[in-house]
Amino acid sequence: MQQEILALGKNVDTIYQSNLALFRQTGIAYQAWEHEPVLDYETDARLADELGWTAAPTKSLFMKMKGGGHSLLLTHKDSRLDSKLVKQALGKRVSVCTHDEMAAAIGCVPGAVCPFGLPEEITLLVDPVLYQHPELMYTPGKPEFTFAFASADLDTLLAALPNTVIPLPEVHIA
Repeated sequence: MQQEILALGKNVDTIYQSNLALFRQTGIAYQAWEHEPVLDYETDARLADELGWTAAPTKSLFMKMKGGGHSLLLTHKDSRLDSKLVKQALGKRVSVCTHDEMAAAIGCVPGAVCPFGLPEEITLLVDPVLYQHPELMYTPGKPEFTFAFASADLDTLLAALPNTVIPLPEVHIA
């Protein structure tokens, strides 16, 4: 895994810098932590305890669309992919990309996919479950950093991106 990080280092640094620029551009306050690389949920959970993180951890699923193109689903780490709901939102079927496909398309390290700073042709799908949490946290490209911000600022961040942003329909369970 360390070799993958080194191989993608330049892309990861560009993604990280674009995240810093996004916060500067929008004037949104955020917190940042530097720590050992987080490439799995176990390390994430342990660091959350050690560092006292209270923000809701997000998950970014990078997907390929049938017929071409890519999208990224930004959701809570405990949420599962609802392929039918994603197809409803995009109008196309999707499948989760392999690590190699994802690294080639966006330059992120597996386990540290960043929702911001992606090529503009990547469509972003946003799960409304995120707005139920006061704060959100994510990896800004470099797996040894974590950023957190108020979920109330998510729409401002998304509006500053060149990407198409599509909210997922809310699922109501009776």
